[in-house]
Amino acid sequence: MSAREYDYLVVGSGLFGATFAYRAARAGKRCLVIDKRPHLGGNVYCENVEGINVHKYGAHIFHTSNTKVWEFVNSIVEFNRYTNSPVANYRGELYNLPFNMNTFYQMWGVTTPEQARAKIDEQKAEAIAALGGREPANLEEQALSLVGRDIFEKLIKEYTEKQWGRSCRDLPAFIIRRLPVRFAYDNNYFDDKYQGIPVGGYNRLVDGLLAGVECRTGVDFFKEFAGSWREIADKLVYTGPIDEYFGFRAGKLDWRTVSFKTRIENIPNFQGNAVVNYTSHEKPYTRIIEHKHFEMFGDAVYACPKTVVSEEYSVEYAEGMEPYYPVNDERNNAIAEEYRRLASKEEGVIFGGRLGQYRYFDMAPVIEQVLGLDI
Repeated sequence: MSAREYDYLVVGSGLFGATFAYRAARAGKRCLVIDKRPHLGGNVYCENVEGINVHKYGAHIFHTSNTKVWEFVNSIVEFNRYTNSPVANYRGELYNLPFNMNTFYQMWGVTTPEQARAKIDEQKAEAIAALGGREPANLEEQALSLVGRDIFEKLIKEYTEKQWGRSCRDLPAFIIRRLPVRFAYDNNYFDDKYQGIPVGGYNRLVDGLLAGVECRTGVDFFKEFAGSWREIADKLVYTGPIDEYFGFRAGKLDWRTVSFKTRIENIPNFQGNAVVNYTSHEKPYTRIIEHKHFEMFGDAVYACPKTVVSEEYSVEYAEGMEPYYPVNDERNNAIAEEYRRLASKEEGVIFGGRLGQYRYFDMAPVIEQVLGLDI
């Protein structure tokens, strides 16, 4: 046995760190998990408000087609039957998402897949002809050539500009290489085999993963362990920002982040759906989340007399904010690749998660990554 106190120091208690600690503990390894936040769970942390589990850092909907991952998370906590079916509000007009026959009926009054396909193909042809044989040069041209002008103008353009803080003409085409279009009356946003929310909220999942593991919150790795972690642990699992780990030597990576205005409404049902996207500039927020709809269905919605809603705003990252989304442009991709090269040579360190790899991951692929590691 190593003379050091721990086999692993795990920096960050989000899904990567918590799942790693779970597996390590069951392999007989000694782990210390630290997190600079005052709570465990990273961005999946929930706060209970008026009996409702509020997704503090934005909506998290678990979905996967990987049976092994689904069985794993359900071995920790039972997941419910929630199905993500967002609604888009464009200046008071409501459309179902993802783009499907309900959307096309609401947009054009068409009722058959053949009619919908003909409408989309007609508008796509106009956009492709306007390119004059060249490849799309920006997101706007790419989207128009994929779904045509009507869908782009009402459901993509202004929403995307709010998300990125830039004109669609200034965003690279590769952001939307494809836009899923369904010629069926199907409002299920995900194609995955499994989907749901932990019964009782994500804290139950994280608490189950970290049961019996030594955890410390309110601990900043760079202030307390960066220069000394090798004295107490054989290996490091690092899920913080990769550029910060290397002292920003190759430059600072850019992020997009989100802010929330959360409030209690003294009614049982505010918008009738967990997620409503606001796709025009008319509203400054990108969407409103009504948290109770993730876990309360049918009469249970009205048995809880109040509801909690969060307006979500997409903003530029600034020091002190929580980084959310990597900015995958040419500059940032080059810097990130240099950090990944440095990371590959860092002995005894595992870099994980969105921040540690500068890649956007859904929850299930993060868990799948950890389940595939040798521990």
